Amino acid sequence: MSHSRRVLTADERAASAASIIAMQQPDGLILWMAGGHADPWNHVESAMALDVVGHTDEARWAFAWLRDHQRADGSWHQYYAAWGVEDEKFDANTIAYVAVGVMHHWLATSDDAWLRAQWSMVAQAIDFVLTLQQPTGEVFWALEPDGTPFHYALVTGSSSICHSLRCAIVLAKHLGEETHRLEDAYDRLHRALRDHEREFFAEKDRWAMDWYYPVLSGVHSGDAARARLAASWDRFVLGSDGVRCVDDHPWVTTGETAEAAIACWLAGMCNEAESLLRSCGRLRADDGSYFTGLHVPSAEWFPENERTTYSTAAVVLADALLAGDRPTSVVFGVR
Repeated sequence: MSHSRRVLTADERAASAASIIAMQQPDGLILWMAGGHADPWNHVESAMALDVVGHTDEARWAFAWLRDHQRADGSWHQYYAAWGVEDEKFDANTIAYVAVGVMHHWLATSDDAWLRAQWSMVAQAIDFVLTLQQPTGEVFWALEPDGTPFHYALVTGSSSICHSLRCAIVLAKHLGEETHRLEDAYDRLHRALRDHEREFFAEKDRWAMDWYYPVLSGVHSGDAARARLAASWDRFVLGSDGVRCVDDHPWVTTGETAEAAIACWLAGMCNEAESLLRSCGRLRADDGSYFTGLHVPSAEWFPENERTTYSTAAVVLADALLAGDRPTSVVFGVR
């Protein structure tokens, strides 16, 4: 696979990283935007983007926030604000993603001592998530604050958990930890997503993430991945404008467009990946941050003037993948 498709310049990457750091709070939490909230998944994604650009200290600060705020049962709440917990629910997908971020940071730094120090946090998070795995493999998406589960699973969330489990297995093997339970959980979830999507998961296929995430996460690869992307390409890709969030509204979003570029790259669709990533340039602000979305064809920002760290992080990570950055390539499954 070619590794010559970088889209951002060094100065553009630096500016994007600076815009993320500007949203990092004194305790390490990375907010979506000024005055907004944060969630563990997008907090980790932003830390990964900081590692891509060489901001190791700020990335570690973000992981320190996770360590300091992890609950005794291994979980984090769904949303946090600068002042504390905003939404007390527990989202399995966001909790599991710490494994991906820790693996990425370890690959970027080659720091085994740091990895060993984080393993307990990762293991406890994954243990919590696996309490929501069903006998047929799928993982219920969330718990209410009182511990009542939401009795359905989501394709996107479970696909991301599948990715997180794969990373957790790599970390456990490197550290000499037992992997049988993790591998069994991964195999059952992978089979459920690959072979029983319509049976075991809530129908949310109007959302672009349900279209591309099983490819981004490695559930589908090769010909199967390309066939899946091709089958709904015209539903979600609005020409050179990018990927729309849902198939019934003309709203293209930076995050979905950059993530779809990652999925295309992993499927071997390099030209499509580069084209999608370049389309994000229209949503770039002067300070290197990215607007969340753009209404087509009115060219109005939606939500109005909203710029989010997770949107910026998605572009930085997609650019790193297309450039052949080793930690990003390995963590997303390129060998």
